[in-house]
Amino acid sequence: MMFDLSWTTILIVFLCAILIGVSKTGLPTLGILVVATMATIFPARESIGIVLPMLITADIIAVSYYRRSINWKTLFSMIPWVLGGILAGYVLLYTIVESRPIEIILGVIVLTLITVQFIRERWGAKWLDNMPKSKAFIVVMGTLAGFTTMIGNAAGPIMAVFLIALALPKKEFIGTGAWFFLSVNLIKVPMYLQLGLITGETLTFNAWLIVPILVGTFLGIKFLPLIPQKHFNIIILILAAIGGIRLLIA
Repeated sequence: MMFDLSWTTILIVFLCAILIGVSKTGLPTLGILVVATMATIFPARESIGIVLPMLITADIIAVSYYRRSINWKTLFSMIPWVLGGILAGYVLLYTIVESRPIEIILGVIVLTLITVQFIRERWGAKWLDNMPKSKAFIVVMGTLAGFTTMIGNAAGPIMAVFLIALALPKKEFIGTGAWFFLSVNLIKVPMYLQLGLITGETLTFNAWLIVPILVGTFLGIKFLPLIPQKHFNIIILILAAIGGIRLLIA
């Protein structure tokens, strides 16, 4: 697969691998840009099988480094709803062969959630301020996270909006997200294998990308302490919005 691509495309793929590493240890919503970019290089449906092992590689590093910065209560509260979302995403992937509807669904979900978060921070409507504490919020966000990670490895912005709404410190934000994504990504592997999205050829392709992924995780670890908490939240939301728009106009 690697050798069927032009040198320019290979360089873009290597850059995507580096950005995946950075996203897992420094700036989580960079991942949606990678998902959108890889979906322009490969068909969107097939690209998710290529990206998943890349994500798992970076997840392992992130979990190892941020293992003491985790909000377990948040993770456990989401489990049943995330599993339901993953199942719904599996059914959609099983029934929809075309890639474009998946991209549109992801883009709309991401931009809607960012809009809600922006309204909450800008104008502070009372019902929006109370929203993160509600059971309904956990149900909706958990289901959406499971659904979007299954259909496009694109739960990064969903989890970003969720964790920002909970006002987690940036290290706890990264550590909690790392455990979440490692868990759900491992759950997805047998489903992707059954759907034919992960093959011997795609895994061989992934092996070429391990080094740039590791480089990215190192850069993310070094970069995170340099970002003030307030700027961190703003950067996360801006990158998520860019990724959502890119999915819609791809």
